[in-house]
Amino acid sequence: MIRIGDFARLGQVSVVTLRHYDELGLLKPIKIDRDSGYRYYSVAQLPRLNRILALKDLGFSLEQIEHVLNDRLTLDQLRGMLMLKHAETKQMVTEEQARLARISARIRQIELEDKMSTYDVVLKTVPAMTVVSRRVTIPTNDQVPSYLNPAFMEVATYIKDAKCTITGPHFAIWHQAAEVITNEVAEAAVPVNCASAGTDRIQVYELPETRVASAVHHGDFEDFTQLHTAILQWIEANSYQVVGAYREVYIKHNPDDLSDTTTEVQYPVQPAS
Repeated sequence: MIRIGDFARLGQVSVVTLRHYDELGLLKPIKIDRDSGYRYYSVAQLPRLNRILALKDLGFSLEQIEHVLNDRLTLDQLRGMLMLKHAETKQMVTEEQARLARISARIRQIELEDKMSTYDVVLKTVPAMTVVSRRVTIPTNDQVPSYLNPAFMEVATYIKDAKCTITGPHFAIWHQAAEVITNEVAEAAVPVNCASAGTDRIQVYELPETRVASAVHHGDFEDFTQLHTAILQWIEANSYQVVGAYREVYIKHNPDDLSDTTTEVQYPVQPAS
C-alpha cells in the first residue's frame, strides 16, 4: 500500500483529484485509516487511473467515464460512445475553424481600412414563418416609399379582415441585387400565425428556415448602401455566397423621424462551393 500523496505523484494528479474520484466511485482507495481518515492506494490501481485520464483526455465527462468503467460496457457500446465523441469533436473543430476564418477576415478588414467597421455582421438562423405579402414593381428607387407604403397598408387590411395575428416586425423582400435601382421587384411582407387562401393581389405562404448574414442600421436611409456593402464584403471575406432574396426588417420604423429608425438587413447565405 502507498499513501495518497505518493500515489498522486505516481499518477501525476493532485490529491484533491483522487479524493474527487473516490467520491464519484471512479477510483476508491484500498484502505482508509479509521483514526486519521488517511487514504491508501495500490500500484495495481495505476492502470485504472490511467484509463480514467485517457478517457478524460478524449473529452468524456466524469459521469460518462464512470459509466464506462463500472457498467461493464460491451465493445460495441464503447465503440458507439467513441464514434459519437468523434463526431462531436469533428463538429467542434469545424466550428472553431470557421471562427478562426472570421477572426482572420476581421483582422484583414481592419488592416485594409485602418479602422473598425461601422457595422458588425453576424450569422444567424431565421426560423420558418408564415407571411402575408404584396408584391410590387418599383420603377425607380426614389419611388420606394410611394409603392411599398401602400403595399403594407393593403397587407394590413387583409390581415385585419382575415383576423390573423401579427407575430413579428414587417419587412421587405427584395428580389434583385441592392445596386439595382430601376424596376425593383419587392414584397411588403408581414409574419402572421394564420393560414389563408390569399387573393389575386395578396399572397399567403411560408418562408422556410433560413441561414442569414445580417447587420443592423440605426438612423435614416441616406447612407444605407454602406450597410449592404459591409454585409456583402463580409460574405465574400468569410467564404459564403448569397443564395436568395435579401430582406430589410423594419425593427423600428418612425415615418415622422427617420433618424429614430432601426433596420436589419438579412442576406441568405451558404458556404461557397
